[in-house]
Amino acid sequence: MLKLEPRPELSRFWTFASPILALLITVLIGVALFAALGKDPVKGLMVFFYEPIKNGYALGELMIKATPLLIIALGLAVCFRSNVWNIGAEGQFVFGAIVAGGVALLADKNTGSWIVVAILVAGTLGGMVWAGIVAFLRDKFNANEILVSLMLVYVATLLLSYMVFGPWKDPQGYNFPQSKTFEAVTQIPRLFKGSRVSIGLIIALVGVGALWVFLFRTRAGFAQQVGGLAPAAARYAGFSARRAVWIALLTSGGAAGLAGALEVAGPLGQLTPYVPAGYGFAAIIVAFVGRLHPVGMVFSAILMSMFYIGGELAQSRLGLPKSLTGVFQGLLLFTLLACDTLIAYRIRRKAAAKAILTTSSLQASTPLTAPVARSSEGVL
Repeated sequence: MLKLEPRPELSRFWTFASPILALLITVLIGVALFAALGKDPVKGLMVFFYEPIKNGYALGELMIKATPLLIIALGLAVCFRSNVWNIGAEGQFVFGAIVAGGVALLADKNTGSWIVVAILVAGTLGGMVWAGIVAFLRDKFNANEILVSLMLVYVATLLLSYMVFGPWKDPQGYNFPQSKTFEAVTQIPRLFKGSRVSIGLIIALVGVGALWVFLFRTRAGFAQQVGGLAPAAARYAGFSARRAVWIALLTSGGAAGLAGALEVAGPLGQLTPYVPAGYGFAAIIVAFVGRLHPVGMVFSAILMSMFYIGGELAQSRLGLPKSLTGVFQGLLLFTLLACDTLIAYRIRRKAAAKAILTTSSLQASTPLTAPVARSSEGVL
């Protein structure tokens, strides 16, 4: 019989090994899932883990998916390390895309290339405004940021639907709910000819370095983390809890809005009801699998983008539903939460209880007036 025994201190080994174990368990469950659906497990695993990296074009598409996931996760890491639970990055992503799309729609054939900078800035500010609503309600009314940020996701999605079904609907779009295609000058510059990989990848990698410096080499980053780990100590040290909330949410919202701008002015090239791709929610998993560390989130973003591409390929090649992507994402998250138990606990074998006859037990069971041994000469 097994039992969990608390460790005297947190295990540094399992802090980093837990995500790897969670991935292995996810793969094993995936194999069983493919077999249960009547599909070849080997082909299923190849679709998820080999096809996205088999050649240069596939790697480029992988980077396209990983870029928004990484950018959003970097912002969420600031929130989560500050003990601010922004669950609505998807809404900030969508609202940033709306604002960025609005700026892109202003461009015409005479517009200069400066419009790209304006689009990215607009998307970033849009995400910050949407997250600022959460920060304001948390700061002034102590509203729960989990519920507020999550509900604002639906507001942003409905606002997007209103714009593409109404004011921004393309009059020449055959009644499809979408804006007109943005002008070529609004296209995010690409890194390589013949590839869709844009400068968004460079922005994401610069963000990795910037976040590492902020968290581990600046006083402001230290204040954010102390506020999350020990609020009382942060107040004693003179760190402002209100400032920490605003910095965390505005940073997270700005990153999500930037990702939204890169998406609509990059691969999509227009506003459609399909802008919400679940990147904001998947980035939460990316952040935790990456242990809220900038470098770790690079690898977890690549892994999560493999799930996205694998889900699409499984739909077209194996006839499986696209929702399989969400299944693998959920499995990875739940197995990670389970494996994280090993950080604070170790597994021990519990020995079966055995009745051991001891002197004390004999004494306890002996009557208080035990017979006295006598000899022929008297009492001993």
